Amino acid sequence: MSSGDRKPGVTLGAFRDLGGPADILPLADKLRAKWCRPLQQVEAYWEAMRGGRTVPPRSEIDPRGIETALEFAFIAEQVAPTHARLRIGGTHLCDLMGMEVRGMPLSAIIVPVSRARLAPALEEVFATPARAELSLIAEKRLGKPALSGRLLLLPLADDFGDVNRALGCFVTDGPIGRAPRRFEIVQADISALADRPRQPTQPQPVAGFGDPRAGFRPHKVPHLRVVKSDR
Repeated sequence: MSSGDRKPGVTLGAFRDLGGPADILPLADKLRAKWCRPLQQVEAYWEAMRGGRTVPPRSEIDPRGIETALEFAFIAEQVAPTHARLRIGGTHLCDLMGMEVRGMPLSAIIVPVSRARLAPALEEVFATPARAELSLIAEKRLGKPALSGRLLLLPLADDFGDVNRALGCFVTDGPIGRAPRRFEIVQADISALADRPRQPTQPQPVAGFGDPRAGFRPHKVPHLRVVKSDR
């Protein structure tokens, strides 16, 4: 199937196979691959920061929490419903583009034919909110070896609670070659984030295991009595 024959769009909560070379590994295999470990580290940190919330705030993200994956991480800011720009980018992303990526649109790393597929993924990340993971390839060209990549987007909230930031991670497999490198989206996984129930402030007794509460009995407070003496 040619790139022009593929239909844009992603399906919430499911994989959509958008075609691509036969050597694209299933997601489970890629997550087990060594080059995908930064994805797991960034997502594990983000999950820990979520706690009992749907989305963690940007202000609580500490780079030291993802120190071993920092070169692959980035922060993106929503500038339109289907567009985001890079506020902070790790060195790996800069190496892929051959330049500093701060202020660059996230779509700059995607080939024009696939940007229509990135747009709905970004909209879901910020509006639903949702987790997005994209499987990418960069074709082999002169001085540019074939590359496989994975792009992870995890939503963040600003100080007012609006979801307009994303913690991202971008990993690739193979030598970068001559920059810049741009990628085609061949598969997308978009999953909505469910609201997490708040933890009770006090443990609730379970029937059959809790001791009955004792009734409240006010204690008598001793009083001082003035004794009059003729002495």
